[in-house]
Amino acid sequence: MESNTTILFYGLLASAAVVYLARWYKERRSTNVPAIGPTAPLLSYWGAVRFMLWAQDMLEEGHVKYSGRPFRIRIAHHWHYIVSTRQLVDELRRAREDELSFVAAATETLQIEYTLGKAVVYNMYHLPIVRTTLPRNMGKLYATMHDEICVAFKDSVPANDDWTSAPALDTMMQIVARTSARVIVGLPLCRNSEMLDVIINFTVDVVTTGIFLSVIPGFMRPLAKATVSRVDGMIDRALVLLRPVMDYRRTMAEKHGEDWPGKPNDMLQWLMDAAEDEEREPRALATRFLLICFVSIHTTAVTLTQALYRLAANPEYASPLREEIANVVAEEGWSKAALQKMRKLDSFFRECQRMDGVTCLFMIRKAVKDFTFSDGTTVPAGSYVSTSAAATHGEEAYYDAPHLFDPWRFSRLREEPAQSAKHQMVNTSLEYLAFGLGQHACPGRFFAASELKTMLAHLVMNYDVRTETPGVIPPAMHVSNVVVPNRTAKVLFRKRRE
Repeated sequence: MESNTTILFYGLLASAAVVYLARWYKERRSTNVPAIGPTAPLLSYWGAVRFMLWAQDMLEEGHVKYSGRPFRIRIAHHWHYIVSTRQLVDELRRAREDELSFVAAATETLQIEYTLGKAVVYNMYHLPIVRTTLPRNMGKLYATMHDEICVAFKDSVPANDDWTSAPALDTMMQIVARTSARVIVGLPLCRNSEMLDVIINFTVDVVTTGIFLSVIPGFMRPLAKATVSRVDGMIDRALVLLRPVMDYRRTMAEKHGEDWPGKPNDMLQWLMDAAEDEEREPRALATRFLLICFVSIHTTAVTLTQALYRLAANPEYASPLREEIANVVAEEGWSKAALQKMRKLDSFFRECQRMDGVTCLFMIRKAVKDFTFSDGTTVPAGSYVSTSAAATHGEEAYYDAPHLFDPWRFSRLREEPAQSAKHQMVNTSLEYLAFGLGQHACPGRFFAASELKTMLAHLVMNYDVRTETPGVIPPAMHVSNVVVPNRTAKVLFRKRRE
């Protein structure tokens, strides 16, 4: 028996080795694209380790070494192809979903079928709500959002006459979570400490679970999810808090009709109105609610923290911003219309996203089948392809002195004829990809931009800020292609004196 087991074990091991070598040989024969790092069997995984630790350096190395020509990098179990030229990036944008798939890339990277459930992949009824309903209601919701920002800052960052330090990322995360939750579910849940803990940590649990599941064999994932994932527990916690709210709203609709008196105008209500069949079940709605939190809170908090570090290290930026904000608010009040006139504030954020961003890879797609670009570059089925920050946001062909942070870069460009709308924070182009491009550009960017600009405007008008070491921006951390602001650094706040 032991002998048979040993034979079976080595037989499976040998079969796995044969499959691996055959796959490696096929990949080698099917591509003409050079690699950064080794390509030999097993040794290529050193490139994956290196990318996990030094992704930005590898991308910049490839961009310089190959002068903008495509190259590839090993990432986990697949090769990732990087295209750089304007022509190829445009072809990447125009590729059909059944050729280069955004959904397949996101689903596999985060193992969404295991973390959030198959319904999220196959029934995206929330997207029209984020893309259309939310922006259409921002004018009505702006006062609510501004109110929560004021209260959240007061609770999180007391305006003292003396300098007071606060952990930047954690503090901004709390403020963003509260503000987003005010629009998503309203009072009082947006200030409930249990709810805030759930919506902040849910993202972390989904990402860590997804990454872990993505690097183990498929047949092991159901068991591994049951063993390591806390996602289901997070959904259960959210459901406990949301169920009384949903029950009350449904009771009111049954008694008074769909337009019942006092019906909330928030994301949860829009989801309840749009959901059909099994998606109307409380747990399904709780999952969809957390999905909205997942895509709206962490990236916004990261962007706000990066902007805060830039401002705190360069306090001289505050004066031009204050002058602009004061003049606009005197005319328009605190309103959505006012934000449109704050061009320096808009430029400041656009430049922060260009220089810092939340990722060093843009427009990530998975090749559903072999795909060949116009220059002959072939991306084999199962591989990934994207462009990089080094090839776009750091390219001299697109930006003067691209490695220099220039807060008013885009506000100056908007002063040129016919350029007023082109260089706004929310606008996408082949040279500016912070929000993606094309049909898969971030649908929530209009809300995120309004939220971010209002938060920084409030901060600038009410506080002085500086870094712990004057003039020094705390170094960010890179985990694979993700950029994370320094998690432990503190920023000093005091009540504004000017």
